[in-house]
Amino acid sequence: MSLFRSEPMRLRSWATRSAPMSWRLYDLQLTTYAVLLTCFGLAMSYSNSVGATHTTFSPGSPFVRGLLWAVIAGVVFLTATLVDYKWLRTFAWPVYLVNIGLLLLTLRFGINTGDAGTSSRWIVIGPQDAGFQIQFSELAKILMIIVFASFLAHRQSRIKSAWTVVGAVAILLPPWVLVMLQPDLGSSLVMVGTLAGILFMSGASLKWLGSLTIAVAASLPLVWAFVLRPYQQARLMALINPGGDPRGSGYQLLQAERAVTSGGPWGKGLTNGTTHLPVGSTDFVWGVLAEEMGFLGSMVVLALFVALLWRLLVSAWRANDAFAMLLGCGLASMILFQVVVNVGMVIGLMPITGIPLPFVTYGGASLVSLMGGLGLVQSANLRREPPAW
Repeated sequence: MSLFRSEPMRLRSWATRSAPMSWRLYDLQLTTYAVLLTCFGLAMSYSNSVGATHTTFSPGSPFVRGLLWAVIAGVVFLTATLVDYKWLRTFAWPVYLVNIGLLLLTLRFGINTGDAGTSSRWIVIGPQDAGFQIQFSELAKILMIIVFASFLAHRQSRIKSAWTVVGAVAILLPPWVLVMLQPDLGSSLVMVGTLAGILFMSGASLKWLGSLTIAVAASLPLVWAFVLRPYQQARLMALINPGGDPRGSGYQLLQAERAVTSGGPWGKGLTNGTTHLPVGSTDFVWGVLAEEMGFLGSMVVLALFVALLWRLLVSAWRANDAFAMLLGCGLASMILFQVVVNVGMVIGLMPITGIPLPFVTYGGASLVSLMGGLGLVQSANLRREPPAW
């Protein structure tokens, strides 16, 4: 059964009249949970600043950069909240083309970092050594939610058709290929997971979704042989036997598991972590958090994620139209996928794929994109019909 609500048959012009706003419908809980998660992320940036440089408040430190990105994310959130979300449905295809252009720009001008200098994922704004690094693949995740929501909302009457699933996959393929060419396995997996979630929540046929799942599973050997780089294959294999290469592909996983178990119920205290994690501020930030804040702090963060996801689904359920509903469902699917994979990766249940923990992982593009997505959900909240009671 589809979650779509019926929409009026009479078409309204969005270009001539913007929907009225009612601040009584603003979801304060949604914003509060996001802000609290961001505070945990700033705490981790502070801890990494102390441990790495001992100059926490100096320009360019992870903590100072995190504060600047948090301010920028707040401005983006407010802007997205004030803009009528329906305009995005009108301009969904230009948004898609902009997304493709940004990913092409990354391939052409992206800086080389990561494993053996083979990853071109960041565009630097400003001086090469002190400028801001922007990862457009993070922005692509949100932009693709907008495009998927528009496409599926337009096909509301044909949502059970096989061509709906085929069309959604066809839309995904170009940006997915460009992200894989960077290469960015984590972001490409998030795109696939987000599409699966938004198709399921839209009411797409389970028969065709099952067929798509089988097709993806059947293609995995080809992806392994012809798409994944050797270091990516080694990371995936480390999940099975991290002790086989304890100083190489298995090092990060072994260190992450050691950090999580050493934290105990209460943690060692902020900045008191002793386990060396090569990417403790990004991919393995959950390991640092568990070591310094313990089991209790970890559970608080997970509870905040559950509460945030619940408010996103509530916003989607109350939406006036299919597009707004799918925006909320798409964002919830993306966040859920990233949380499950990132936490699972740190505790040894998921392969190492470089997927960040939303709001907590250090990274400006991820935080700005997430807050922009939440702003669009709030925009839909403000413009929905108030309850009769």
